[in-house]
Amino acid sequence: MPQPAKSKDDKFTYRDYLTWPDEERWELIDGIAYDMTPAPSRNHQRLSAALTSKLYNYLEDKDCEVYAAPFDVRMPRGNENEIEIDTIVQPDISVICDPEKLDEKGCLGAPDLIIEITSPSTAKKDVIEKFNLYERVGVREYWIVRPQEKTVTVFKLGKDKKYGRPDVYSAEDEIKVGIFEDLSIKLAEVFGEEKAEKEKANNENETNKKQKIDKK
Repeated sequence: MPQPAKSKDDKFTYRDYLTWPDEERWELIDGIAYDMTPAPSRNHQRLSAALTSKLYNYLEDKDCEVYAAPFDVRMPRGNENEIEIDTIVQPDISVICDPEKLDEKGCLGAPDLIIEITSPSTAKKDVIEKFNLYERVGVREYWIVRPQEKTVTVFKLGKDKKYGRPDVYSAEDEIKVGIFEDLSIKLAEVFGEEKAEKEKANNENETNKKQKIDKK
């Protein structure tokens, strides 16, 4: 996972975060700074674009909005001054349905849905630190997408304000988005399985045509 910027004894806030270079990507979780380099892989970005596109198209005439990283989400513990907030994350995808949480700096408070796409360097943080964080601040639905396994793990916040037992989906499944009544996403379209099947079928057709021509 990304390593803390210094030792875990060093604590930072949004005040410090604002002074760091714009070309660098950092996250703060409970005051600990995590360097988000290296840049995500091509496949990571492809999956992010596919999911963001589906959410964007669905939300086009609705009040909720979707944002892809880099997009700052500031998560206060209580009523502290904004500059003293010690948790600022950049989820891969965030859906926010309360317009009062949005400003030109990003989002202040918990999004309704967060999607994190794991990589070898972020998997542990996504599964442990961010799971605990998103549960604590009340993110209603949290998806962990694992590109290599082509699976999606979905956690939903229960009445007890805790994430219950997750639902796990594979590339052949369709996910009913919990925070919306009428949105389902076919994972074959996200992971590229449908495209791969079409290409395979086209290649087989071309091979069959060539074989027929050769026989003539």
